Amino acid sequence: MSDPLLFTPLGLRGVTLKNRVVVAPMHQYMAARGYPTDWHLMNIGRYAAGGAGMVFVESTKVARNGCGTVGDLGLWDDDFIPHFARLADFIRAHNAVPAIQLGHSGRKARRFRPWEGGGPLTPSPEIDDWDDWGLVAPSALPSGNDDPVPHELSAGEIANLVDAWGKAAARADAAGFDVLEIHAAHGYLIHQFLSPKANRRTDAYGGSDGKRRRFAMEVTEAMRAAWPDDKPLFMRLSVEDGAGWGPAESVELAKAVKPMGVDVIDCSSGGMLDRPVDGSGPVGYGYQVPYAERLRREAGVMTMAVGLIVHADQAEEILQNGQADLVALAREILYNPNWPMDAAQKLGVDAAFSSVPSPQAYWLAKRAATIKDMVPSTYRAPGKKP
Repeated sequence: MSDPLLFTPLGLRGVTLKNRVVVAPMHQYMAARGYPTDWHLMNIGRYAAGGAGMVFVESTKVARNGCGTVGDLGLWDDDFIPHFARLADFIRAHNAVPAIQLGHSGRKARRFRPWEGGGPLTPSPEIDDWDDWGLVAPSALPSGNDDPVPHELSAGEIANLVDAWGKAAARADAAGFDVLEIHAAHGYLIHQFLSPKANRRTDAYGGSDGKRRRFAMEVTEAMRAAWPDDKPLFMRLSVEDGAGWGPAESVELAKAVKPMGVDVIDCSSGGMLDRPVDGSGPVGYGYQVPYAERLRREAGVMTMAVGLIVHADQAEEILQNGQADLVALAREILYNPNWPMDAAQKLGVDAAFSSVPSPQAYWLAKRAATIKDMVPSTYRAPGKKP
């Protein structure tokens, strides 16, 4: 019997993933003035050691004023490079592909961390660059009724931000990452330009679908020019945002950026409104998978599915049905960092636990060979006793 697709290697340009399990970029808000901390090494390290094929470092900001909170990561200066290299090296050392997402929060910047309430940040003594952290956006429209009004970017400021994305891409390459993702989703700056709700410009960057796409395409061009040709480039989209940007518009953008060098569209949703979207039905298992399926079919581009992908057989079914080329896990892998290893056992592959580092594989394989009737904790139904 052939291996499940979930555990079949996948080649993307010059990079090969050992399996199709991807750890999605997840904000941790634990940086110190943009620098990674021990938290980041621990957090991404457990995923790399858990057997994932690719591990994304969370959204990393290309400019200081792009930081969403005081804890956002940044790559707006060369001084950050060796600190990120430590993360990339650790991921690679455990046979996973190191990846990073680059973004800018736009009008959703300068906020308290989510567990601190998430509202607009207020000045404090420990923030010594408050004036350099001003909110910017395509139009002078606040994110919410009680939010500050952002500064509307001029054409020159837009060009500077495009340049910042390109420079950050070069730094990501210098730090040793093998996959790069453009964050164009979740109500952040690129998504703000795409959205008819957030973008009311009447110049070359607004007023029609094509003009609203221009910023995303210029960023793509700048990043692809700075990113080696043998390394894949992803783009994350809110395929449906419930506010005027939907699957049809996402298909057209995917068609436009594919020939520019975008290899995979990471299909998410929401972020423009303060509630989940219901374009694909109620929020439930795999609720965003139809977006990945549609873009894959209509735009002819590889896609990555994300969104309540919880179980091994569910992930395998997505791939077998041709709904996506990769599956990404976020909160479920927070819950179980060893999900890829666990999934391999449940799907009947990797009896030797070769997907995880030797200090884990040796003892787990020995236990499996010695105790034949032992059932791992993740297999047992609630309430069922040994």
